[in-house]
Amino acid sequence: MNAFDFAPLFRTAIGFDRLARMVDSAATSDASYPPYNIEKTGEDSYRLTMAVAGFGPDDIEITAKDNTLVVSGRVGNEAPRAEVLYRGIAGRAFERRFVLADHIVVEGADLRNGLLHVGLKRVVPEALKPRRIPIAGQSVAGTLANDSAEAAPKAA
Repeated sequence: MNAFDFAPLFRTAIGFDRLARMVDSAATSDASYPPYNIEKTGEDSYRLTMAVAGFGPDDIEITAKDNTLVVSGRVGNEAPRAEVLYRGIAGRAFERRFVLADHIVVEGADLRNGLLHVGLKRVVPEALKPRRIPIAGQSVAGTLANDSAEAAPKAA
């Protein structure tokens, strides 16, 4: 495997530490295990599904911190029940990191049939949502009523 040194790229860059860590972790991680899907389930909701056959709820840890979701799995030390002639189901430890966009929160997780489902949702704070700004001044209808009253002849 080729090793890339990105140090010269970041020597003169300031504030790109997070980008450097992302590039470095992408180059060193095993991107194929465990397999996963990312689905958009609604306007602002997503679901991450990971194939974690052989792992139980106590073997998996999910952590969300600083716009990063970390899913890690460690298989417990169970005594083998029988002699394994062929091992096609991987049971090795893993750690998978996902970078989350701003305002993405983890709603919950569920493990069913060897699939780990993690619900994600974009929750934008009220202060950051667009809001309509009212314009102060006379309304158009009020202005027309005043103009027609002035134009009408006064009764004597």
